[in-house]
Amino acid sequence: MKIGLQVADFTWPGAPASIGPTFARIAHDADEAGMASLWVMDHFFQISTIGPPEHEMLEGYAALAYAAGVTKTITLGTLVTGVTYRHPGLLIKTVTTLDVLSGGRAWLGIGAAWNEEEHRGLGVPYPVTSERFERLEETLQLARQMWSGDDSPFEGEHYRLERPLNSPAALSRPHPPILIGGGGEKKTLRMVAQYADACNIFDMGPDGVKAKYDVIRGHCDSVGRDYADIEKTVLSRVNLAEESVEQVVDRFGQLGAVGTDHVIVGLARVHEEGAFEKVPDLVAQVNALS
Repeated sequence: MKIGLQVADFTWPGAPASIGPTFARIAHDADEAGMASLWVMDHFFQISTIGPPEHEMLEGYAALAYAAGVTKTITLGTLVTGVTYRHPGLLIKTVTTLDVLSGGRAWLGIGAAWNEEEHRGLGVPYPVTSERFERLEETLQLARQMWSGDDSPFEGEHYRLERPLNSPAALSRPHPPILIGGGGEKKTLRMVAQYADACNIFDMGPDGVKAKYDVIRGHCDSVGRDYADIEKTVLSRVNLAEESVEQVVDRFGQLGAVGTDHVIVGLARVHEEGAFEKVPDLVAQVNALS
């Protein structure tokens, strides 16, 4: 099993001046500890489950590009980009640029978007739910097309591109992996089966996570996809001041037993010096889980 890190909060002592050096240290320490992936939220405002909208929030792809420059092997992605935030052609170009400059370490993490407040705040159109899912599916189709090198016109209901040229090409083969976040069983998980290389499910405990995986398996059967080809990721929380490494490993082992391949964690007090002291041991033990 792999373990990754999500950084979702940038409201640290001394911000905003402290944000750059602190985030650089976090990215470097996660890389050196052997973590598999580094993720940031793709939001314009902080979300209500973490803090008020006025709290500091970095633009996701600029943050990842910065992290790429201070790391060597860790993969980089947003968890996840709302499909409404950027025109899909520009989004794919952005992820491709990150992939090229990082040496082939980019993910496309994407979902249907949900935070109406930040859309309205910055003047970004926020279509109804059904349209957002239609736009998500077209964006996934376009990503596959652009990353295959096909620059023929794309004609969708919502997006029309005369020549979706993508040069330079991504370094990742066959393309940067596509992760779809969310647990909606009729639309989101169907798109996972049809288009994605990975899913991301909130940690609802092994039984809840397994129920979502079973839905994905059913969609895979319907579209003729091998369920084993999809990397199963779970977003969880870890507080190494309150939990022992062994307790965390046991918890993640239960997720592994239902098919989880990759746990992405929010690490409590990640900005503090010494936050990664126990992480190399945690990584080693989690990596040993089958």
